[in-house]
Amino acid sequence: MAGRLEELTMTEQAADGAAPDGTAKRSSPARTTLRVLVSLLLIAVIFWYLLRDISLADVWAAITAMTWGELAGLAVIAGWNLVTYAFVWMTVTPGLSFGRAMVMTQATTAVTNTVPAGSAIGVGMTYAMLSSWGFSRSRTTIAVLVSGVWNAFAKLGIPVLALALVALQGDASAARVTAAAFGIGGLVAAIVVFALMLRSERMAETVGVLAGRAVSRLLALVRRPPVRGWEIATVKFRNRTVDLLEHGWFPITAATLVSHLSLYLVLLVCLRDVGVSDAEVGWAEVLAVFAFARLATAIPFTPGGAGVVEAVLITGLVAAGGDKAQVVAAVLVYRALTWGLPILVGVVCLLWWRRQSLTDPAGAPSSTGAARP
Repeated sequence: MAGRLEELTMTEQAADGAAPDGTAKRSSPARTTLRVLVSLLLIAVIFWYLLRDISLADVWAAITAMTWGELAGLAVIAGWNLVTYAFVWMTVTPGLSFGRAMVMTQATTAVTNTVPAGSAIGVGMTYAMLSSWGFSRSRTTIAVLVSGVWNAFAKLGIPVLALALVALQGDASAARVTAAAFGIGGLVAAIVVFALMLRSERMAETVGVLAGRAVSRLLALVRRPPVRGWEIATVKFRNRTVDLLEHGWFPITAATLVSHLSLYLVLLVCLRDVGVSDAEVGWAEVLAVFAFARLATAIPFTPGGAGVVEAVLITGLVAAGGDKAQVVAAVLVYRALTWGLPILVGVVCLLWWRRQSLTDPAGAPSSTGAARP
């Protein structure tokens, strides 16, 4: 949430015509090239380590053993997973149509999955695309923040749920109980802070001041300037969020859970289709490994978590009892459908939007910030 608040502060300052303190400089071509090379090297090292002691022929055999019916089922589930990306944005941005939500989410996902620091670029694209459809900067800011907070809640909550389900099935080791306890603690802390921010403007201002001080001290350790204006950002965030959540908290929560669990469903079906049975790795164990893989992408070491997600999934699923060749096959198919496919769809969506924005003279934002039909 810290990065989101800083982004809100900078956005509001830019909207008021003031340059935010400590504005980030554009990365030089050399630095960008270095980031790309480091990411590629890290991905290569991870895959070499994962595949060094396995027969790729066995992996390919597990993939090609899938029937046409299984492939058709996977295609349907993968398509549904892509669609769910739009639901969250439709709930946090009232007035946004399904078609436009699909174009925006797929285009930004494609950038996030392929470009170093793609998440930040994706946020910038979100502002540009929603602005071209008539949504104000402030409405976009609150949509970005609320969707980000709900996504964080889901990433913290699903591992706790998964570990609880594993424990109920009689496989509760001390390590899993400890992990569940930490997860519950983190989730409760996040919810408490969020609730305090929404309670009153004074409480929101206090949270902003305390959070700003804490982050500024951390930034001082790496010789970066302190953050400023977080108390203003949190108050504005609180007021706008209350308006949005007053009647929309349930649809936002439901859409977020559907999006996360649809992604899990793709992984589960991939495992079953390549031959990893429930007796080898139960559905609750798959959910637990999936949830921790999602947490591993909280820090974007590589674009779209490439390599990192595969490492967590393969290591966790094999440790849970899955055959390594079959697990690798399932994970590769899963990533092709949830990482590779969105890139292809997203490129098409991005090109379509750019063409429309260049040819549609009515693409400028409306004065009210409402979406045009």
